[in-house]
Amino acid sequence: MIPAEQGPGAAAEPSAAAEPLQYDEGYGPKIGVGPHPEPWPEDDRYDPELLAGGDRRNVVDHYRYWTREAIVADLDTRRHDFHVAVENWGHDFNIGSVVRTANAFLAKEVHIVGQRRWNRRGAMVTDRYQHVRHHPGTEELTAWAASEGLPIIGIDNLPGAVPLETTALPRRCVLLFGQEGPGLTEEARRHASMVCSIAQFGSTRSINAGAAAAIAMHAWIGRHAVIEPPTAP
Repeated sequence: MIPAEQGPGAAAEPSAAAEPLQYDEGYGPKIGVGPHPEPWPEDDRYDPELLAGGDRRNVVDHYRYWTREAIVADLDTRRHDFHVAVENWGHDFNIGSVVRTANAFLAKEVHIVGQRRWNRRGAMVTDRYQHVRHHPGTEELTAWAASEGLPIIGIDNLPGAVPLETTALPRRCVLLFGQEGPGLTEEARRHASMVCSIAQFGSTRSINAGAAAAIAMHAWIGRHAVIEPPTAP
């Protein structure tokens, strides 16, 4: 495993407490939690700066006041067996959304194929908790996937694609997405073990790349993830 990408173009890493507040339109900031009441928990997973100043990050309550490193380490113990890869030939703004969704569904890794720099705005800081790997091109991604024994499943509405809704996605796989507009490149199609399409019923020819990625990841979740029963309120 590797941490969130630190190569050229990677964003600087401010302290955890410096993460920007998240807003609900019309309702003001989601302020998280304030300083932790004393005595503070004696556990090295906790960040003294956050305990003293409060935790305003976009994390679930279970991880309040934890250090970023502790959160990543805990996530690593239970990541799912699917990877997400997305082609990045034109600095696609949807990639941030794909990374955010991959974090929500606990993908093993996200793979950026093509340009190293990608638009982090839509990730909403979740790339700090998600492993991100870069490949210069599709051939490099394919070589890596082959070394791991992972089939590449393309997601695009192309002639000959099989319906995602009726296809059994393998537990261990790489879900590969093209960028907004052109979709999967011809090279990506050649390297994919199969291509799955997403059923559409309206007038539009395609859906947003970030939305397509979320649908495909959730299809994997619906088949393979362990869903815990709801807890009492």
